[in-house]
Amino acid sequence: MMLDLNLLPLFLAVAEEQSFAAAARRLGVTRSAVSQGVQRLENACGIALVVRTTRSVRLTESGTRLLAMLGRPMADIGAALEDLGGDIRPAGHLKIAVTSIADAFLSGPLLGSFAEAHPDITIDVTVTDETWDIVSRGFDAGVRLGEVIEKDMVAIPLTGAQCEAVVASPAYLARHGVPQHPKELAQHRCIGWRPAPDEVPAPWEFEEDGRSFDVAITPQITTNDLRLMLRMALAGAGLTYAVRETFEPYLESGELVSVLDGYLKPYPGFYLYFPNRRNMAPKLRALVDHVQRYRRDQCKG
Repeated sequence: MMLDLNLLPLFLAVAEEQSFAAAARRLGVTRSAVSQGVQRLENACGIALVVRTTRSVRLTESGTRLLAMLGRPMADIGAALEDLGGDIRPAGHLKIAVTSIADAFLSGPLLGSFAEAHPDITIDVTVTDETWDIVSRGFDAGVRLGEVIEKDMVAIPLTGAQCEAVVASPAYLARHGVPQHPKELAQHRCIGWRPAPDEVPAPWEFEEDGRSFDVAITPQITTNDLRLMLRMALAGAGLTYAVRETFEPYLESGELVSVLDGYLKPYPGFYLYFPNRRNMAPKLRALVDHVQRYRRDQCKG
């Protein structure tokens, strides 16, 4: 591999400063020169070394390896760069941040089949509803609802459109009645969800005559655990609200009943998202390809 070794100081400055602008100031060149130089280095290696967004910069696994190798004699660096681009086999540690309500990803089949197909990839899934910057926190990808993904991310569909549902057990509805309009929720015991301990319960969103509106419920039970919400609803503790697919098996069995369906409209579903499609690491490319195949198979089924 023919490589311009003058590109290495550009990469080293970016790695140490964690900023293209700061690296440019340190080297006395333009930010564009640094960015283009690092891009040429990545193209020569055939793999991404730096992940950049409008908010942060971090090294990929390959970039971290290269940074460690730069302390060796320059003759060894050439061999190291050959090694970076030579193995396109999907392998390594894949970190994914997933919202707790992404049942299509967390239920098991998609992730299980990916692990089976790629035994050389270790998978670390963090389930969180905090609004993390996945790049600065060291994640390769995330799974969230499409409407809350940052615009500078690449996003591919994981599910079709989703719809919320308000559900309760038949026993609860027999005791307390069936609400006919969202405004009647104030008269009911509700099980609410909050993303973090210091945040208020999320409002329940509805639509009537083409107008969207929220109902700020006062839950008797509040949690950040979707499974607890489900268990409490099954136990007859009250009405709860979440993505309909979470409740589908229990709606089909009759253990839960949905209400207020006429006030709930579809919205964009869940997406796998990541910061950069160019020179994608083989482990991430493998996940993207697997999600796309899985999604096609689900649509056919």
